[in-house]
Amino acid sequence: MHSKIKICGISTPGALDAAASGGADYVGLNFYAPSPRYVSPAEAAVLSQAAAGRIVTVGVFVDPDDTLLKSVLSAAKIDMVQLHGSETAERAAKIRTQFGLPVWKVLSIASSEDIDRAQVYAGAADFLLFDAKTPKGTLPGGMGLAFDWGLLKRYTGALPWGLAGGLMASNVAAAIRVTGAPLVDTSSGVESAPGIKDVDKIAAFCKAALQI
Repeated sequence: MHSKIKICGISTPGALDAAASGGADYVGLNFYAPSPRYVSPAEAAVLSQAAAGRIVTVGVFVDPDDTLLKSVLSAAKIDMVQLHGSETAERAAKIRTQFGLPVWKVLSIASSEDIDRAQVYAGAADFLLFDAKTPKGTLPGGMGLAFDWGLLKRYTGALPWGLAGGLMASNVAAAIRVTGAPLVDTSSGVESAPGIKDVDKIAAFCKAALQI
C-alpha cells in the first residue's frame, strides 16, 4: 500500500489539476486569512467544484469560530475539516458533531512530550497530522520546517496519522521509509514562492511518494 498524498494550500484550478493528475488523494484549502495560501469561501466553491469526483477536499482552519466554519461549509463542498491551531479535544469533538464532517487535528511537534499529547484526541478527532512546530509569532504551518522523525516511534495511539513538515520531492521517499507514514502532506515543498504552487514540483512530489 502506498502512502496517501495530500497537497496543501491549493489556491488555483491548475494546482488542483496537477495534484489530481499526479495521484494525490487530498488537497488542502486554507481558510486562515494571514496565510499566503488563503482562499475565500467563494474561491473555495470554485475549487471544490473542480475537485468533485476527482480528489478529496480538506478545509484547513486555525482556531475557527462557528461563524467562519458555517460560511465556508455553506459555500463550498468540503469533505473534511483540518484544525491547525490550539483546538482542544473538546472543541474538535464539538466541530465533528456539529458539522457532521471528519476532523483532522494537526499536532505541532518538537519533543517527545508533543507526541504524547496525541492521546487526548482519541475519540475526538478522526485523524492526526504530525507537523513541525514553528517559531512563536509565525504561521502555524507551511514554513518548510521538519522535525525529528524518530520521535514518531513514541506514538502508539489508535488514531490514523500522517506526516507533514518540510517534505518535498527530494526527501519524501526517505520520510516514508523511516516513519512508515500512512499519509504525507506538503505545502511549501511544492512551491516556487510562498503560496505559489509549482505544477512540476507537485508532479515530482507525487511521483517520489508513489515509488515507495
